[in-house]
Amino acid sequence: MKPASFRYHAPKTVDEAVALLADVVDDEGRILAGGQSLVPSMAFRVARPGHLIDINNIEALQTVRRDGDRLSIGACVRHVTFEKPVIEGPTGHLLATVVRNIAHYPIRTRGTFCGSLANADPASEWCLTAVTLGAEIVAVSQAGRRTIAADAFFDGIMTTTLKDDELLAEVRLPILPDDTRFGFCEFSRRKGDFAIAMCLATYRLKDGVITDPRVGIGGAEPNPRRIAAAEQALAGQAPGAKAFDAAADAAAAAVDPMEDHTTTAQYRRDLVRTMTRRALDNAAS
Repeated sequence: MKPASFRYHAPKTVDEAVALLADVVDDEGRILAGGQSLVPSMAFRVARPGHLIDINNIEALQTVRRDGDRLSIGACVRHVTFEKPVIEGPTGHLLATVVRNIAHYPIRTRGTFCGSLANADPASEWCLTAVTLGAEIVAVSQAGRRTIAADAFFDGIMTTTLKDDELLAEVRLPILPDDTRFGFCEFSRRKGDFAIAMCLATYRLKDGVITDPRVGIGGAEPNPRRIAAAEQALAGQAPGAKAFDAAADAAAAAVDPMEDHTTTAQYRRDLVRTMTRRALDNAAS
C-alpha cells in the first residue's frame, strides 16, 4: 500500500518547526525524524497525518554533546552514532553495548534515539535506558520549553505525556561516575526482533558492597520502569550469586507482565528473572 496524501514541510530551525506544528496540529500534523516507525505505519495507512514536518534539516538537532554532568542527545541523532562510545567512561560504553541490540544495522543508520522515546514502544532499548538512568526529556512548543522526567514521560503502550504541539527536541542523560558498573541483557525470538523482556542494571562498589543500584525492566510491561524491590535487594550487599538471585526474584515478583497469543504472562515473568540475573552477572564481569 501507499500512504494517504499529506503536505510535506522541511523547516530549518526549531522555531520554524514548532510554529508549523502549532498550525497543523488539528490536521494530524506529525514530526518526521528517522521515520523507521512512522513511515511503515503510513504505508499501511494506520497513520494518516495531514502534514509531515521533516526536522532533518535542523542543524541544532543533529548533535551529541556533554553539557556539565549531562549528555545531550539531539532529536535527529541516529542510533548508529552510539556504536562507538560518544563519551569516555561507562556512559559511552553502556550506550555502545545497548545499541547493538536495536533491530538491524540499516535501521540503526536511520532511526533516532529521541524518535524511539517519542514512539514509546515497550520493547525499546532506549526507552529502558532513559528510565533506568533517570533521563530528562526536553519538549519545545510555541509556549516554551519544558523538561519531563523519563519516568513521567511514558504513559502506556505507544503513549507519552508529550503534547500534540510539542517537539521532542533533546534527551539529557546523566553522565555516570567512572566507577559505575553496568550490565544489559535482552531476549528476543530472533536477533533483531522486538525484545520480549530485557534488563539494564547499574551499580557502584564501596568497601566491597553495592551502592547506588539501578535495575530497569523493559519489554515485559507497557512501560519500562525501575524495580525498587530489586534495587533494595542489592543495596549494601556484596556482588555475587546470593544478592543477584534475590534481585532477580524481586524483579520477577514485581512485574505485571503483558500477555499475547504467543507469550504468556508467566513466560515473561520467568524471562524477567533470567534477564535480571544475566544483566547483573554482566555488570560484575
